[in-house]
Amino acid sequence: MLTYSFEHAGGKPMYEYLYECIRRDILTGRLRAGEKLPSKRMLARNLGISTITVEGAYGQLTAEGYCQAKARKGFFVSDVIGQEGKIPPAEQKTARQPEPEEPHREHREWLADFAANSVQPRQFPFASWTRLLRKVVDGEAEALMERSPGFGALALRQAVADHLWRFRGLSVQPEQIVIGAGTEYLYSLLVQFFGRNKRFCVENPGYDRIRKIYGINGADCVLAGMDEQGVKPEDLTALRAQILHISPSHHFPTGIIMPISRRYELLGWAAAAPDRYIIEDDYDSEFRLAGRPIPTMMGIDVSSRVIYMNTFSKSLTPTIRISYMVLPARLVKPFRQKLGFYSCTVSNFEQYTLARFIQQGCFEKHINRMRTYYRRKREQLLSLLREAERAGQLDIIEHGSGLHFLLRLHIPGSDRAFQQRLAERRVWLKPLADYYEGEPEQCRHVFVLNYSGVSDQTMKPAVRQILACLAE
Repeated sequence: MLTYSFEHAGGKPMYEYLYECIRRDILTGRLRAGEKLPSKRMLARNLGISTITVEGAYGQLTAEGYCQAKARKGFFVSDVIGQEGKIPPAEQKTARQPEPEEPHREHREWLADFAANSVQPRQFPFASWTRLLRKVVDGEAEALMERSPGFGALALRQAVADHLWRFRGLSVQPEQIVIGAGTEYLYSLLVQFFGRNKRFCVENPGYDRIRKIYGINGADCVLAGMDEQGVKPEDLTALRAQILHISPSHHFPTGIIMPISRRYELLGWAAAAPDRYIIEDDYDSEFRLAGRPIPTMMGIDVSSRVIYMNTFSKSLTPTIRISYMVLPARLVKPFRQKLGFYSCTVSNFEQYTLARFIQQGCFEKHINRMRTYYRRKREQLLSLLREAERAGQLDIIEHGSGLHFLLRLHIPGSDRAFQQRLAERRVWLKPLADYYEGEPEQCRHVFVLNYSGVSDQTMKPAVRQILACLAE
């Protein structure tokens, strides 16, 4: 029976401390692959804690791939041992994407747009932002008029570094951070840095604008298939990929959370050749709505092969156009030598205001408020679908994370025909097939629901229209 002392838990929630204890035992080999974990009730009784605490720890371990839940059997330890039979060096270390627009999409006033990446205006912290902007103008007039360094204002890079340490457990220096006006701009910088002779690889399905951006910048871009754990390592080898672009903590559009074993497998792939790197897109990590945030790949990378990417588009608003990437320490100097002549593409006014917004705790408060708001909104939408009279004609596919999930509809005919019927009712829904190159059988009749930009007032009428189309 597993036995742990909670004397050293400090201020951590008990479920988080228990998760860390079990995770450590898995990584050190004390708990072996395939071994059955104690039942939630039995472990709770043994440790003198609640079953809810154990359930929270097991849920986080399952989400990250350290264990697997088997129906009516319990929880079993996953195989997180490296391919060479060694324990992965996890303990050795000392996040935009607007959904793509339909090419021929008609611009009109929608009752509900489940494909838009937008924020309801009343959710933006206008009062705090305006107050801080005034302070910046009054107190930092000289800095505002100076040319911003190519990597961005130091104040903002330091604020981002502090935020990454507090929220994502990433220990990085401001010198590693590059600020840019949107992730699309940062992608183009990486193509210029690595060179157009390198082969970039993106996920299939995936956010098609990434592939288009790499392509328009002259990069050789290929597509790797996915399974239930994420991108397939064998595809990377077959395609002779060199730069891999992935979103492991919450894949778009499938919602897959990449387990720890696959993460180490990909890190091993990157470390096997000197010209291989991974771009980790952590675009909506702030909005994991159950359990702790999923740890980053950069945080477990001991070979300096991961470039971390995130944006404030999801957490604040897409119109703010501020994103950032974190370079491995080994790439900072060559990146600066090659591309340091560029000016930062974000205005000083926005950079210094956002820096204060983060430093004074406004960003953390905003995220907590928005997480509560989106959790309530998600629960409302799921409840409307599950309790509907025609709930038997749909299957919800969701992973408790991010601002979208999938909906499989039991419908005759094509997805495009259903989409058109729904559009006539002023509801816009995109088929999962739109995000694939090709159309595999398993994505038929599956639709993507991004609920972030749908107002509370139109949520219920929109669901009624979806259900009405199901009845036709």
